[in-house]
Amino acid sequence: MASEGPKWDGLLKWSLSHSDGSRPSRNLSEEDRKWFMEAMQAQTVDVVKRMKEITLVMQTPEQVLEAQGVTSADLEDLYSIGGLVPLLGYLKSSHAGIRAKAAEVVTTIVQNNPRSQQLVMEANGLEPLLSNFTSDSDVTVRTKALGAISSLIRHNKPGIAAFRLANGYAALRDALGSKNVRFQRKALNLIQYLLHENNSDCSVAVELGFPRIMMHLASSDDTEVREAALRGLLELTRDKAAGTSSLNNEDEKLRQILQGRINDISLMGPEDLGAAREEWQLVDSLWNACYDEPSSLREKGLLALPGEDALPPDVASKIFEPPLRAFAPNPSSSKKSSSEKKETPLLLGLGPSPGESQAQGNPNAS
Repeated sequence: MASEGPKWDGLLKWSLSHSDGSRPSRNLSEEDRKWFMEAMQAQTVDVVKRMKEITLVMQTPEQVLEAQGVTSADLEDLYSIGGLVPLLGYLKSSHAGIRAKAAEVVTTIVQNNPRSQQLVMEANGLEPLLSNFTSDSDVTVRTKALGAISSLIRHNKPGIAAFRLANGYAALRDALGSKNVRFQRKALNLIQYLLHENNSDCSVAVELGFPRIMMHLASSDDTEVREAALRGLLELTRDKAAGTSSLNNEDEKLRQILQGRINDISLMGPEDLGAAREEWQLVDSLWNACYDEPSSLREKGLLALPGEDALPPDVASKIFEPPLRAFAPNPSSSKKSSSEKKETPLLLGLGPSPGESQAQGNPNAS
């Protein structure tokens, strides 16, 4: 690409000079168009390679780096200049694919990693993620950003507080209205986690209309969306148990939806019932939590799959029998042997002489 430098610079300058729309656009020749696309592809590949290097930097344990002679001061520079600064900058790229990839890298480095979570928070990394999550025109970028946010704030109290202050719950509500089921699932899973960690947020969820939205999604065609919606509703019942009324105004609507799910589950065959195990368990738990009684799934015997209550076959004992048990007579075979003895007596000694047989046959013989 070095030999193409002047051509690239010229095309870039031409592009910038016409970016304000003040001049009519020039039609690129087929050769220029092909070169431009190849250049952009090469640039994207270089960016992805760079992000892989950043991932390696951020995931290398500090003790490993220190063992290689990297000081604590070097570590700070390494994380900021060599890792986070360019990575967070890629979240603002003009290319949707790069923005999505950058969010993926953030997810990887902060997942279950408190140190990386802290560094990203200190570098103000939550801000561009929130911007992409709430307002990006590409739904894939929004979904990836939401995944990164979820990993960043999980088990991270300062992160959760910052998310709440940034009106994160309202953004999650908007995400639930998307037609993209993957986006919906990620939003529902984060909502359930946040409500579980902060039960007091149930009131916020109710004010924003989450119960009605979740009830609607509990009838989704997507199994995972239905299950995630039911889990969220179940979290809201914890608030009801604490003495408030998160779902009271929606009780009748919820009853109808749950009854509809019960009717659908009742029509399932054994195989489908096994695949829907979590869903019917959630339906029963939610019914019990809301109405203080078991669901009709119990009456219909659908809470246990056929054969689940039966004892497993005793296979191991036949192979690993204790020595004494192995040599002991089998009761069933002993009974069988006894019956056979009655039918055909077994003579172990010499038989009686003919005279003795006649004497035994005549009771008056002396």
